[in-house]
Amino acid sequence: MRAQQHSDQGNTTRLVVSLVFFSLLLVCGPIAVLPATADSKAHPIYERVVSLSPLITENIFLLGAGNSLVGNTIYCQRPEAAQHIEKVGSVQELSLEKIVSLNPQLILASNLTPPQTVEQLRSLALRVETFGQPASFEDICNHFLRLGAILNRNEYAVALVDQARRKVDAVRRAVSSLPRRKVFLQVGAHPLFSSVQSSFTHDFIELGGGINIAGEQKTGAMKTEQVLALNPDLIIIAVMGSENGIGAEEKARWMRFSTLEAVRANQVHVMDPNLVCSPSPTTFADTLVTIARLIHPQAAIAAPDAAGGPHTSSNHLPVAEVGGRQQ
Repeated sequence: MRAQQHSDQGNTTRLVVSLVFFSLLLVCGPIAVLPATADSKAHPIYERVVSLSPLITENIFLLGAGNSLVGNTIYCQRPEAAQHIEKVGSVQELSLEKIVSLNPQLILASNLTPPQTVEQLRSLALRVETFGQPASFEDICNHFLRLGAILNRNEYAVALVDQARRKVDAVRRAVSSLPRRKVFLQVGAHPLFSSVQSSFTHDFIELGGGINIAGEQKTGAMKTEQVLALNPDLIIIAVMGSENGIGAEEKARWMRFSTLEAVRANQVHVMDPNLVCSPSPTTFADTLVTIARLIHPQAAIAAPDAAGGPHTSSNHLPVAEVGGRQQ
């Protein structure tokens, strides 16, 4: 009889523990595994992460945390390993059921993620961290540092940001004494859309020693006539769909306007829109080098080679003219 009582008490205890654990799951969401480090109490390690943004996905790999990704979007194509991860939809059309089925411990969203999707995920006790649209190179760095902190990769994040900042400072110094040239950075084709001062893309021109002809505009929407009147010395085309020939089509369209200074000087270039429009701190710095050398071909600005190291050849650009793909 006494043995039976002990057995019943043991079963009751196990049941209570199970119920408490289940309640914690409902309240707190999936429990992250903690690293065996001094910081483990403050910084959990997430082993199951879903990214809802191509840039966030790229940054996760850049931080060396790609193995934690269990889901991302169909637009997450860089690096190549991102293409083989389970897809949960596009950037704005996401499958809630698919995301939940992956049992994520952490979901990383962007300003393009529909707010209702974020709220639905949070209502299921899932942790969702949202990153806004960066307005400057410093914003890009700060977002990257925040991601590094969330993923417990602080040291990696700080080192990469420091490296990017040094490269940006080197470009700034190299062009500081040179006359500024007028630049039109086209980031949209239909309708025609330009970089503006409220966008981090403006920093490519400003830090590269140029003048953004659309810098004073409140929005990036422009008309061809405006561009012709402002007469830029350099046109850089970085529009989505360049891989399908849209960039080349836009270049051919601008080349028909023989009165443009950029056309007369053969200074109309197509760049990879992924490098210009969604950069990490590292790709921003590398792309800035390229753009600065387009603005000031005579300047001695180190450029990243195919292996990622710097060199100073003035004839090499890390972008292709047609389609904007790196080669």
